[in-house]
Amino acid sequence: MALVNFFYEEIFFKLSHPRKTSQWIKNSVKREEKTIKSLNFIFCNDEHLRGINIQYLHHQTFTDIVTFDQSDDPSFLEGDIFISIDRVEDNSAKFKTSFDNELHRVIIHGVLHLIGYGDKTNRDRKLMRKKEDAYLSLR
Repeated sequence: MALVNFFYEEIFFKLSHPRKTSQWIKNSVKREEKTIKSLNFIFCNDEHLRGINIQYLHHQTFTDIVTFDQSDDPSFLEGDIFISIDRVEDNSAKFKTSFDNELHRVIIHGVLHLIGYGDKTNRDRKLMRKKEDAYLSLR
């Protein structure tokens, strides 16, 4: 049973097409030969996500996403993905892309982290970007 849930914390925002987005996420995960057990996307503001970043990762900075892997079995994805809508808005302007495109990039970025992709090295970042672009093209 693949559960994809969307929650909102301390923000006035609603995902415009939750069913379509959920199906896109499920299709992307299936292409990676993984299975979703439960994914929770929590959309929030900068301050809320910064608090999480400080409390759990000991980083004092603002970020667009924090991903927590809750899976006991590597073949099943289970986790919580916190996304700052404030950062998505700023980054969409900074990178000259639409808000929806940037939001979906961040969403799939979190999913790719749960699948096992990293972004700490240049090589990893290039692969992550390639995967993001490939899955964005499937929307």
